[in-house]
Amino acid sequence: MSDLVYRRYQPSDAHDVSQLFRVVYGDHYVQPDVYLPNMISQHNADGRWTSMLAVDGQRVLGHAALCNDTLTDTTELALCVVHPAAQRQNIATNLSRELLMQAGLLGFSSVLIKQVTHHPYTQRMAQSIGFHSTGLLPDYVPSPFAESLPESIVIGCYVAQGNLRALPDIPWPESCRRLMQRLSAVFGTSRVTTSPDSIPLHIRQHHQRYAIAIHRLSDRLMDQLSGLPGHWLISVKLALSRHFAEDLHRLTMRGFTFTGLMPVPSHHGWFALFHRGAQPRHLNLHCPDMQQLHEDLQRNVRALDSACSAA
Repeated sequence: MSDLVYRRYQPSDAHDVSQLFRVVYGDHYVQPDVYLPNMISQHNADGRWTSMLAVDGQRVLGHAALCNDTLTDTTELALCVVHPAAQRQNIATNLSRELLMQAGLLGFSSVLIKQVTHHPYTQRMAQSIGFHSTGLLPDYVPSPFAESLPESIVIGCYVAQGNLRALPDIPWPESCRRLMQRLSAVFGTSRVTTSPDSIPLHIRQHHQRYAIAIHRLSDRLMDQLSGLPGHWLISVKLALSRHFAEDLHRLTMRGFTFTGLMPVPSHHGWFALFHRGAQPRHLNLHCPDMQQLHEDLQRNVRALDSACSAA
């Protein structure tokens, strides 16, 4: 195998990049755009993707990209794929390091990564290049590995040099104090304890879940959440604020489990993540805090199932 070259995507690479995803994932990759070479070129042309390749001669052996919407200070490191013939050469790590350097130059203050939990490699790689695991998204997308259970995701966050993404400086409840103190030490704290009112209330279906974003949890909205159909799997993203302890208590009493934090894309705040319902499963996660969140969720799912069976 000749020397690998790492370089930016060119329009003539579109077909080879698409074929790389087919070789690795067959027809199961969760982002259908990769199966249309024209979409790959379009996303790179309009700045939604910034793709980097690992090339050996004329062959594309690796791909990764920064993916973002407009008017946001946060981008996502995603679409990372390596040809089976080129495994164990640190290609994913090298592509990711290059993109993290470019993120700051492109004006992004932070980078998000969604780490798969089917295997530990992505989680170990993310930690090695400076990401910190902040939250868990259970049963997030259909498995790209053709497994029967959907793929759960660990959220990681990287803050570009010279930027901040502080947590509110508040006392943390005992049930999540270790996690929140670790994240406060990593990202810092600020007396600014509320997010801007620019987070509109919205609900949408994301695969088998109903995802809800909330700026402030009022009593009336809490009652409305409780009134949603009991069989719905629900994910709540709630703006992290000085009201966190109260919100945590109220949502826990209504059957939701806290699963960590994720950055708010449009500004420097954070979402607190809460989930109701999940598939029973065993996971071995790289981060002990994420493992604890997973076990808390599974314990609550079992307790709810037992209560329903006894009723």
